[in-house]
Amino acid sequence: MRKLLAPLFLTLALAAGSLPAQAAEPKHSEEQQSFLERYTNAAQDVILQGLKLVGVNYRRGGNDEDSGLDCSGFVRLVFKETIGTLLPRTSREMSEVGERVDSADLKPGDLVFFNTRNRPRSHVGIYIGDDRFVHAPNSRGKVRTESLKQGWFAARFEEGRSYFD
Repeated sequence: MRKLLAPLFLTLALAAGSLPAQAAEPKHSEEQQSFLERYTNAAQDVILQGLKLVGVNYRRGGNDEDSGLDCSGFVRLVFKETIGTLLPRTSREMSEVGERVDSADLKPGDLVFFNTRNRPRSHVGIYIGDDRFVHAPNSRGKVRTESLKQGWFAARFEEGRSYFD
């Protein structure tokens, strides 16, 4: 497991400026990268972009960081800007594509869905590891990280989905 997470921690350390840039140079060309390396790199990009948006205002129906984002607008923006994947507009529609993942098998970059306001899969976020996710919560908040195992969202978790090949 540590071997799988090492590239993520390297990327996060680089983003924080605690490692020199040459430490993160890839050892293989994209053609030579294994499936695991490609998955890990794409997931890292998704997580880092999501974390860059922490603090952006929530806006119902919002699609861009300048005017604000709702939960699905946040996820769509992150996936489009990082890996070029255009996901459906609503969290409900997003939950109908991709591969279902049990909570015990979530990997960083997977999407997590919640039943809010008694509506199945009415909220979505991006799993970032260590039982945490990043999301645009509601009209009283900003994009932020939360625990998947404690608090309000823990009781409303429904499923995870992976969109990586």
